[in-house]
Amino acid sequence: MSRIVVALGGNALQSDPENKSAEAQLKACKKTSKFIVDLIEKGHEVVIAHGNGPQVGQLVATYEAAASISDKNIIMPFPECGAMSQGYIGYQLQQSIKGEMQRRGLKKEVATLITQVLVDENDPGFKNPTKPVGSFFTKEQARELMDEKGYVMKEDSNRGWRRVVPSPIPEAIIEESEIKTLVGSGCVVITVGGGGVPVIDEGDGILKGVPAVIDKDFASEKVAEMLNADILLILTAVEQVAVNFGKPDQKNITNMTSLQARNYIEKGHFAPGSMLPKIKAALAFVEKKPGRKTIITSLEKAREAIEGTAGTTIYNINARFA
Repeated sequence: MSRIVVALGGNALQSDPENKSAEAQLKACKKTSKFIVDLIEKGHEVVIAHGNGPQVGQLVATYEAAASISDKNIIMPFPECGAMSQGYIGYQLQQSIKGEMQRRGLKKEVATLITQVLVDENDPGFKNPTKPVGSFFTKEQARELMDEKGYVMKEDSNRGWRRVVPSPIPEAIIEESEIKTLVGSGCVVITVGGGGVPVIDEGDGILKGVPAVIDKDFASEKVAEMLNADILLILTAVEQVAVNFGKPDQKNITNMTSLQARNYIEKGHFAPGSMLPKIKAALAFVEKKPGRKTIITSLEKAREAIEGTAGTTIYNINARFA
């Protein structure tokens, strides 16, 4: 059996983009838990990571709206909003997974760990914030926020102005020891929610949260590497990776070497805000140690993909396909 780090995409948490309620998310989590428990039931050791884009944006927008009503209502700092989203998404996932295991007679504990991820304060991403979060504002309101709060504000597709935050590359998982202890005890661990709360080291191990969003695929890769996992399973909205995506000559890929993946990247086949970070995370994982593989597929095809009958599997260049 394999040790698998599962990176859940947004569709695993919100099946209806128009309905962002907690009730709708819990319903999506219960559906997602069935596919996760399929892997656990097969004897695999599963560690779960997930995104938080809509959720953290919703939290930020709620605090912004409250502050606009009264000066007594404060805007919660962005790192704290990230931690809040980890907590409530983790709560719904662990409740759903635990309930599904109990229905199947599986006896395992499930734990959510609020996770901090170290980033470099000199990361180039801090010089060019690109990740939009929170509410839309008028140009005048945006100027006020830039002056009063020091926010970076940018116009978003002619819909108004929004705060943008950096997306730095993760360097290390702060709670590495805690994750290893929980996994070693047989616990199903939910970690690096939303990519983890980004922190910088101010010296002597003193950490400080920073307003940023870490790509969950890159953070998941760090966890997989740290745990010496066998498989990094990246779940997204499509069953397979494709080249010429959306065109008449689209070609779905079943097996891909790291060299082929790099060639496809060079030719611009993968969209920067969509498939590209997944492919880059896949390469980082498989190229560091022989025998590893990354599988990219849909949530519904997770079990089949692990069994080799679905998805796209990415191997190191020297690997031989079975």
